[in-house]
Amino acid sequence: MSDDIKQQFWKALADSPYVMLGATGEREHHIPMNAQLDKDANSAFWFFTATDNRLAAGGPAMAQFAAKGHELFACISGTLVRENNRAVLDKLWNNSIAAWYPGGKDDPKLVLLRFDLDDAEIWTADPGVKGMFKLATGMTMKDGDLGKHTEVAL
Repeated sequence: MSDDIKQQFWKALADSPYVMLGATGEREHHIPMNAQLDKDANSAFWFFTATDNRLAAGGPAMAQFAAKGHELFACISGTLVRENNRAVLDKLWNNSIAAWYPGGKDDPKLVLLRFDLDDAEIWTADPGVKGMFKLATGMTMKDGDLGKHTEVAL
């Protein structure tokens, strides 16, 4: 099951790459961020941000994700690390990123963070006919009636 749910997660994230991201253990609110995915990298994704963003220093972090149709939810742990590889920046750069940085790829405020993924808890919300019937009639729900849940290493 975990490989199947992992594939569902990556597809959902590619369809809507927005997460709430925050430093682990901090009392600051999480920040909405746009994950930059690389189809060749399955254990990391990236964020463009500015030097004055509270996450720019990196460190342990958590991201929360809800798919567009709310059929999948994930809580992802990992570590934010400054990405200094210019080839990665060049590969991920696009017009929607350029709009935020007047100095382009050499803007002094530009920071590229790599989110090295550790693990995640992923939930799917797919009640099926049996689950919908139980909900509609008030029957007792059991684990799995509304979808699947698993912990996966990413």
